[in-house]
Amino acid sequence: MDWQREWKPLAAIVAVFLAVYYLPLGAERFDNAIFEALELVRWYAREHVLLCLIPAFFIAGAIAVFISQASVLKYLGARANKVLAYGVASVSGTVLAVCSCTVLPLFAGIYRMGAGLGPATAFLYAGPAINVLAIVLTARVLGPEMGLARAVAAILFSIVIGLCMHWIFRREEQAKLQDQIPQPEQQTTRPLWQNALFFAALIGILVFANWGDGGGSGFWALLGVQKWLLTGLFAMLLVIMLMFWFGLPKWQVVLAGAPAVVLALVFSGHPTLAFVAGFVGLSLLLSRREDENGEWFKESWDFAKQILPLLLIGVFVAGLLLGRPGQEGLIPAAWVSGAVGDNSLGANFFASFVGAFMYFATLTEVPILQGLIGNGMHKGPALALLLAGPALSLPNILVIRSLMGTQKTVVFVTLVIVMATISGLLYGTFF
Repeated sequence: MDWQREWKPLAAIVAVFLAVYYLPLGAERFDNAIFEALELVRWYAREHVLLCLIPAFFIAGAIAVFISQASVLKYLGARANKVLAYGVASVSGTVLAVCSCTVLPLFAGIYRMGAGLGPATAFLYAGPAINVLAIVLTARVLGPEMGLARAVAAILFSIVIGLCMHWIFRREEQAKLQDQIPQPEQQTTRPLWQNALFFAALIGILVFANWGDGGGSGFWALLGVQKWLLTGLFAMLLVIMLMFWFGLPKWQVVLAGAPAVVLALVFSGHPTLAFVAGFVGLSLLLSRREDENGEWFKESWDFAKQILPLLLIGVFVAGLLLGRPGQEGLIPAAWVSGAVGDNSLGANFFASFVGAFMYFATLTEVPILQGLIGNGMHKGPALALLLAGPALSLPNILVIRSLMGTQKTVVFVTLVIVMATISGLLYGTFF
């Protein structure tokens, strides 16, 4: 037997056996950590897989099918105008109110279509980091200077990280540039304005299904109260487009959407049922097609198979180690709050590092930080966590690795942590 080749499997088997053999079952902290991990996975499945990831997978699939490779290369490819490419990528989060996991299918879509590494990673960071709702909430809860610092730093971050990724992997990008033969503009079955409205409808469904449920007053609160009405209007717009622009038989579209309408009327207090039924009907409708609509479902399903299992594993591990917001996992919360009480380099690095691996749902980082600041967290590490946390998480990192490899993932995560650390240190010094 060739032990030089077999020692790795043997070591893995021994490690798993020892871990299972010495499981500290019955220890209060371990049992609680398991409970927290399962609770976090259940919450994630209910709140984010259904409302965030399902529409995000369909958007990613639509990008792969309905947006030509020539268009992606023109605006985000290696030959694209750098100002335009990084400008578009860096402000994407103002449109997409998504978390670090929901942005992954969208990133995978544009990256697979040939977007340059720099603009693609700028988009990957900017998608969840430059969330206009989160920035407004940050300013209201944590102070206007914190909100402004978060907005400015996040935009600059996305551009600098993208430029750094492009420079570090410039040889690989140069090879990609040589391989990218200029693509002629393809003849499309629909004009640009129709495709633009189609994607606007999908994004509208994604955004308003995940909008906050109101509270407070003003325009944003009004949108929260009417979130499901707005989601339904965008869904109706999508149905009309599918019937008249995408060539789907009208009776099939009506039949696929009927269960969602019935559930919305009968179970009006549980709008998620109608939301899921709508996407189930859309899936059944598209999966039977052999044209571009069937290809749309196939691409969406491929993204789901690649991304969803890693996300759920990552969420479980994150819950096991850090628990849910306000709860504890294997790592005591006192260790975290006690390590960020000043504006030292170590405190800012610790906040950035923990934030990069902890999972934050969209907008939850603000009340969590409010509690940490109330328990003595310094403003410098607070900003560092704000800049690293929403953009990264352990589930997010696992998927990024599967999409662009270990080396690029390590560099990307390192850049985020380093820049968040420096920003927090500077902010804490002056404020």
